[in-house]
Parts: sequence; C-alpha cells; structure tokens
Amino acid sequence: MRAIALKLLAFFALVGLTGLAWASAAAPHIQPVLVAESEVAPGSHVTLAVLMQPAAGWHGYWLNPGDAGQPLEIAWTLPRGASAGPLRFPVPGTLLVSGLMNHVYEHDYAVLVDLAVPEGAVPGSTLVITGKARWLACTDKICVPEAGDLALTIKVGQPGARDARFDGWRAALPAPLGSPAKFALAGNTVRIAVPLPATVKLDQPHLFVATDHVVDYAAPQRFLRDGDTLVVELPRGKFEPVVPDKLEAVLRLNAAGDGVTIDAAPGPVPSGGTPLALAAPPAGLALLLLSALLGGLLLNVMPCVFPILSLKALSLARAGESEAQAQREGLAYTAGVVLACLALGALLLALRAGGEQVGWAFQLQEPLVVAALLLLAVTITANLAGLFEFAVPGFAGDGSPQGAFATGLLAAFAATPCTGPFMAAAMGAALLLPVIPALALFGALGLGLALPFLLLAYVPALRRLLPRPGAWMDWFRKAMAVPMALTALALLWLAWRVGGVTFAYFCALAAAMVVIVLVMVGQRQRRGLSAALFAGITAVLVALFGAIVLPANVAPPGSAEASILPTTPFSEQALAKARASGKPVFLYFTADWCLTCKVNEAAAIEREDTRTAFAKSGVIVLRGDWTRRDAAISRYLSAQGAAGVPLYMWYPASGGAPQQLPQVLTPALLSGLSEK
Repeated sequence: MRAIALKLLAFFALVGLTGLAWASAAAPHIQPVLVAESEVAPGSHVTLAVLMQPAAGWHGYWLNPGDAGQPLEIAWTLPRGASAGPLRFPVPGTLLVSGLMNHVYEHDYAVLVDLAVPEGAVPGSTLVITGKARWLACTDKICVPEAGDLALTIKVGQPGARDARFDGWRAALPAPLGSPAKFALAGNTVRIAVPLPATVKLDQPHLFVATDHVVDYAAPQRFLRDGDTLVVELPRGKFEPVVPDKLEAVLRLNAAGDGVTIDAAPGPVPSGGTPLALAAPPAGLALLLLSALLGGLLLNVMPCVFPILSLKALSLARAGESEAQAQREGLAYTAGVVLACLALGALLLALRAGGEQVGWAFQLQEPLVVAALLLLAVTITANLAGLFEFAVPGFAGDGSPQGAFATGLLAAFAATPCTGPFMAAAMGAALLLPVIPALALFGALGLGLALPFLLLAYVPALRRLLPRPGAWMDWFRKAMAVPMALTALALLWLAWRVGGVTFAYFCALAAAMVVIVLVMVGQRQRRGLSAALFAGITAVLVALFGAIVLPANVAPPGSAEASILPTTPFSEQALAKARASGKPVFLYFTADWCLTCKVNEAAAIEREDTRTAFAKSGVIVLRGDWTRRDAAISRYLSAQGAAGVPLYMWYPASGGAPQQLPQVLTPALLSGLSEK
C-alpha cells in the first residue's frame, strides 16, 4: 500500500510532465566520439566535436527535435577553471513519420562546443575532459534511449597540427544572419520577416524553429518574397501555443543543407509578397488521433472486452425507454469511458516521468488492483444474479446517468489491457509526445470505445433495432451473470499468477465473504428492511482485510506455463546472445491478463506445426512475460514504440533489421518467416 501511495503522490506531483527513462544500451545505435581540434595554450579556447555516428537506418535529433524525440545532452566534468560553451548543432533535415515532423540527422554529424582553458594550465600537462551523454536513437519505426561516457585528453602547449575535419563540421553549422528578423502573430499564424537578399537562391527551404511550443512543426510552411525580405508563414502550435519574447530558428536554404541562424524580435512584418512554394499539408497528429479512435472502437469486439459486454447490453436495452434518457445515459457513459482513459493515461505518463518503467495496462500488474477488480466482479455477478439489489454503480436495475457513468468507468478499465489493431502506433507515440497531445490520444481511444453506445443514444433509427424493455430483461440479466462469474474466476487465476498461491487463497476467501454478505443483504431487502448500515460495516471490514492481509501475502508470480516451443526467458543479455548465434530469433511478449496474447498463442505460437517449422530452421524463441512489472521488458517495449503487449519481433538469421510482426498472428505467417 505504501508503494501505491507513493505512486499516487508522484501522479499528483508530476502530472503534466513527460520524460523518458534513459538506459544504457549494450550496443548503441549511434556511436559518439569526442574529438579536439588541436592542442591548446593556457588561457585560450579550443573547439571540441562530439561526432555522432548513426548506424544504417538510424537517426539522431536537433536541439529542438520537433513533434517527438530527444536531442543530445551532455553533463561535463571539466578541470578546475575550465568551462564549456553551449552545444552547436549543424543544420538538420526533416523526417515525417506517422504525421509527426521530426528534425533529424540521418548521417554522421558533429556537434561542436568551445572549451575555455584556465590561465593556470601548465604547458606540457594534460587536461582530462569527460562527460556523460544521453540521446535518442530512432528509425522510422522504433526508438531507443541511449547513453554513453565521453572522454578526451588534451595536451597543454602551443597549438600545432589541427584536425582538418573541423573545417567541414563548421561548414555544416548554420551561419549567423547578421541582421535582426521580426515576427508577428496574426490569428493562428506566426509571420516572420527575414532580411535575406533577393539574390539568395532558395531550394527546398524549411524553417526550423528552436523556440518550443510556438508553431505546428508538421504543418505546411509558406514562403513569400517582398524584395530583400523573406516572409515565412507558419501555423501556430495546436496545443497551448506560447507567445515568445523572441524567436530563435534556423532557416535551411537548400537541399545541400546550407542554413542561417535567425533571432527574431516582435515587430512589423510585410503583409504582401510573392509566394515561392506551397507544401502539401501532411496528415499531422490527425492520423494518430484517428488510429486511437479506431483502436478504441475495435476494443468493443476484442476478446478481452467480452466480459463487460453484458453490462453494456443491459444499458443499451434500457436506452430504448425514452430519447432523453438514452441521450443522458449515452453522454454519461461516454464521460465515464473518456475520463477513465484520460486518468490512466495521465497516471502512466506521470509514472514514466518519475522514472518508472511502466506501459499500457500497467494497473493489472499490481496484485492489489487485481484483488479489487475480483471483488468488484463478484459483486456485479451477485447483483446480476438477483442475490441483492443495489443501484450503485447501477450496472443493473433502472437506468440512470450515474449508473451509465460507472459502467463507462469499468468498461474502460477492463478494456485497456488490450492493444488491438490501430492502437500500437497511437499508444506508442503517446509515450514520446508532449503531455497535451499524448492525453488527446488517450481521450480519442476512450471516445472510440464509447462510440457505439453514443451513436445508439443519439440515432433513433439505431435504437429502434433494439428489443423493447420487458420481462425478458430480468432473464437476460441473470443470464449475463454467467460471463461475469467467469470473469471473476479469470481474475482469481490472475491473482494467483501475479501474487502467488497464498495471495490467491486470501482473495478467494475475501470473495466468499463478499458473497455471503451480499446474500444476507438481499434477504433483508426482500423483507423490506434497510441494509445500508450492515453493508457499510461489512465493506469497511473487507477493506481492512484487503489492506492488512493481502499485501502481506503477495509472493513472486507463478512459474511460466509449459510451452510446446522451447523458449528462453527474455533479457537483454539473452537477446544479444541469441542474435550473436547467427540463427533467426522469434521474440514475443505476453501477459497472463492479456487475452489477445493468449488467443495468438493458442492459434499460432503453441502449435506443433510452428514447432516443427522453427526446429527445422533453428529458430531461437525468447519469451517476455509482462504479467508482473519488468523494467527490462518495459524498456524494450518503449524502444519498439509499443505501449503494451502483445508484441512480436522477428530477427532474421542474416543479421538484418528486426521486423515487428502484426498483432494478429497466423501459423502460416510464422512458418513462412522461418523458411526465409
């Protein structure tokens, strides 16, 4: 309980912040090297270069990475009296991925920094320069936070031979413009006047704005000429755009990467001009929002959501009573779903900002949360079975906005363990985006989950397709107690998996106590007596039991289930060893609470034909069990742009780039991969 309380404190303290948990990688995808231009005299300056060397297909980020990413950051350790200036980045390029505009380097690039040498440096001595660097390495599909130690020894003396590479590295830096620029805000547009002679040829220009939260990076940029002034028009940021006191940017002049630095202050900007070029508008964040909406919509038919369909069915049937009531319930249900998704998303972002390695559906990795869900499922089962009548949370009985809202909360909480089609890209991006667009994705997911109910509430033609309320509803309600009882049994099994046998035993004991009490409550209700006080006292006793007994009996999870395939538990070392063997590697991540994972395992992975095909090709199988929290698995999921499980990866024997497989597997797909 103390750990959960601390996490809740972290949520309230850190909500609104985002971050990545930086982790060192065994083999960085971007290799940094610290280089000095020459020896250095006491009291002078020397230029250092951090040469960043991305592997093929990987890229690093500019000082403002754009919609997503992280630039190079260095914490220096310098000799007494020495100081390092700011990092100077070369002109970046643009990379549009899933509607997100990134400012990147897809080739070797050098970040320069000036080092001031102390006056007291003794000629003939050496200066030891070290630094701890961290950066984000990405492809167009995955990102990996990386870190490394920089070290360099510089001899103090008269500068001699210099490293000729610095000439090219300096040439890649943007040149100072030399003349002040002006900017003005016109509605939802930022207009910037850049003093640039008309003789300067512009080929594929792009303005990289260093000042954050001012413009929409992915939106089209419009360039106009007004004599010796270049006017750039950019849409303002979509989420809480700031009004800066000054605006810093780099203007790329041509495809070769030549650029100039711009320092703009508020001032007049010409209203006219001749357009130079118009870029086609990119999809922007809209594609990710649409993916999240479709992902939430499909959650309604995913296997892991089936247990709550009974609750929805009763609500939908009640919605036919009157149009006004249907609309009230539809809005209340939608509010419950969206609020639950936003709350879970905010808590997820806050915990990650605090350094926790968590991902989507993290709540089901907590044994006490599973126990609470078990008791809730038992209570709902008893209510549906008619053992007692209780309008709160209103899952059965007469419809009400409060009941619909509570149903929405539970629907979202039960549905979030799934990561279905369209969700992977959206939820993965949400872990890298700033907090406002990230929460917008979580909200879109909730809206998609609630959309069928909302449409039925506001489209009379759809409601007319529902059966009329009547005596059948009582029979239907009792029939729906069966899937809820099965849900409770599944949660009891999950309690064993996440908390051990003793923990599951006490969960079952608590569930039995709840059933006995609810039967007694129902008996009092049928005699016309109040059961509120009796139920309240019992609820307090059960809560005390859960707070004292259950945490003390949480044990390590049960051992992995027997597998047809010979598997090795996932670890970074096991993956590196498997890849070094030269054999193909199939890596899959699962969890006991993920029904989608279990369906895939039964349909495609745990099969004799798959084992035969893998054995024939020498495929090494690694299995990552995310039933309980695992920092190494969370890091790997984040690196692949995945917010949760299932995740399936294929590493070819040739040592080529890994392939992320679809979230719906078939035996033919796995057998076909092993035969390549």
